[in-house]
Amino acid sequence: MIADDRRQKADGGRRPNGGQTFLPSIAVMMAALAMVLVVLPGCRKAVKTAVDERIPVRLQRVEQRSLKRSLDYAGDIRAREAVLVYPKVSGKIIEKVHEEGARVVKGDIIAYIDRDEVGFDYQKAPVESPLAGFIGRVYVDRGSSVTVQTPVAMVVDIEAVELLLNVPEKYIAQIKLGQNAELTVDAWPGGTFTGQVTKVSPVIDLETRTTPIEITAPNTGYQLKPGMFARVRLILEEHANQSVVIKEAVLGRAPDTYVFVVSNNTATVRNVRLGLREGSDYEVVEGLKPGEQVVIMGQQRLHDGIKVRAEEIPRDPNAKIQN
Repeated sequence: MIADDRRQKADGGRRPNGGQTFLPSIAVMMAALAMVLVVLPGCRKAVKTAVDERIPVRLQRVEQRSLKRSLDYAGDIRAREAVLVYPKVSGKIIEKVHEEGARVVKGDIIAYIDRDEVGFDYQKAPVESPLAGFIGRVYVDRGSSVTVQTPVAMVVDIEAVELLLNVPEKYIAQIKLGQNAELTVDAWPGGTFTGQVTKVSPVIDLETRTTPIEITAPNTGYQLKPGMFARVRLILEEHANQSVVIKEAVLGRAPDTYVFVVSNNTATVRNVRLGLREGSDYEVVEGLKPGEQVVIMGQQRLHDGIKVRAEEIPRDPNAKIQN
């Protein structure tokens, strides 16, 4: 008994061995859990950071279409032919057969004149149209007195219409007979009419340093009226079915122009050779194929082979082309 008490005092009142290992095990587990909680958010942050490090860019696909080099002008539409109709005899208008807007053929009677000379009995004299077209103006009324110098009406041929343009001297060498022209008028918004260069003056005006040229446009449906104001796009050169990109995609200066092409979220430098420019669009003669995606915004941070986070911006089909 005395021996057991001594042994107990020698042990210092310690618990059995099982109790000595239990508390340290809990401490180790708590420390491990704390480390997991600290490391896990860091891993998530690292993954998120890796994604965010891709450079954000905007893309647009290379189109295939025609591009034109042109000159822009404006002018007034006039009839292909306009003729004032004069009577062959003097007298008084006793009948108007046709009014303004009527369609006539050559020889149609527009009005009749009573010569009304004392002592003579004349049949009424007809006033005939000298050409086929439309009566654009009637200048007399029934009862009006006319002479052979009094215009009775104006007849216009508008099967085709014409415009007279004054082209600056520096462009004359580029103007040729048969070149196409595109006409637009406010009366028909969104509509485009096609004409051709039919006359080029051989002389230059000394005061304006311009040369008159004439544009003739077919007028099927008679939508174009003499006196209308028209905007004219004179086509100097046209390339069909070419690869086209907007100017925002092109970097550098000729002949060292280039673009960034994106495939599989990777941007690659591609040298390109440019051709015609129409408004904000460039013809790409070499270096790109239709359907490829090029960067149009965000190139400042790019280099060859860098990963990008891309957003494609489709081209607005209704965007207006401005030269």
